Amino acid sequence: MRKPLAAAFFALAIAGAGAAPATAAEAAPTGVGKAADPGKIASAVSDVVTSGAATLSGITNPAPKGVNLAGTVALSNCSGSVVRMPDSEDDDPALVMTNGHCLDGGYPAAGEVRVDQASSRTFGLLNASGSRVATLRAAKLAYGTMTDTDVAFYQLTTTYEQIKSSYGINPLTLDDTHPAAGTAISIPSGYWKRVYSCDIDGFVPTLKESPWTWKDSVRYTSACNTIGGTSGSPVVDQATGKVVAVNNTGNEDGERCTLNNPCEVDANGNVTVRKGISYAQQTYQIPSCFGIGNKLDLSASGCTLPKP
Repeated sequence: MRKPLAAAFFALAIAGAGAAPATAAEAAPTGVGKAADPGKIASAVSDVVTSGAATLSGITNPAPKGVNLAGTVALSNCSGSVVRMPDSEDDDPALVMTNGHCLDGGYPAAGEVRVDQASSRTFGLLNASGSRVATLRAAKLAYGTMTDTDVAFYQLTTTYEQIKSSYGINPLTLDDTHPAAGTAISIPSGYWKRVYSCDIDGFVPTLKESPWTWKDSVRYTSACNTIGGTSGSPVVDQATGKVVAVNNTGNEDGERCTLNNPCEVDANGNVTVRKGISYAQQTYQIPSCFGIGNKLDLSASGCTLPKP
């Protein structure tokens, strides 16, 4: 999973990339993700130093015109975005989408689904240039899981209209159709205030990482070499501006099906390992699960999200 390392912040300072997001000073939860494995620190620091230096020179993954950081958010340990469903209304309570493995309650176990849990988590709302313009607060965790997919939705205490009128920021809209291979995409990370750009390389029927299994995952081309802290970033179709997936993991060390080293499994059980390649979880099926007033309804027609 793409979570931050405390050492990465130090590396960015050395690289002269400026201050990390205000929330980045908070340590990642112990015992999870990359923070749990000191052996990975050296390689992660190297990646972040390279990333920071390239960002300074302005040549790293330039964002296509029209794709920017507006509507993204920085969490204490991940990225996310303010999103709406195709049928959401302006006066609906706004939703923040991130990964299930970014939940403040720790990683959900395989098979675990969290629904309608109290939460007062905060999110730093960014504008197009990456400046933090507001702090948004959750009213509750509407949904979170790492089973079949890796996604979470927080319901906010504010509506889309209130966010728009106060800060001039519109939400990103989830596409309700399956994306196609070859689609040009951008991945704006609110945590790092950086946009990655590449194409959808293809789709993975089964992606396995440690005890978790994900279905119909998006595989990126190699240009999207996402790093720790990009977890939960929206994956945006450059042509439509709509969200087609949520960024969640990548194979760092070439290991087979271990933490931070997902593997692809075909219908016959054959395993493929692609070192350095990153992945996302599709979101086209999610709008069917949210009804009037952005209310979660896992029994709704067409909703395939796992149930508790």
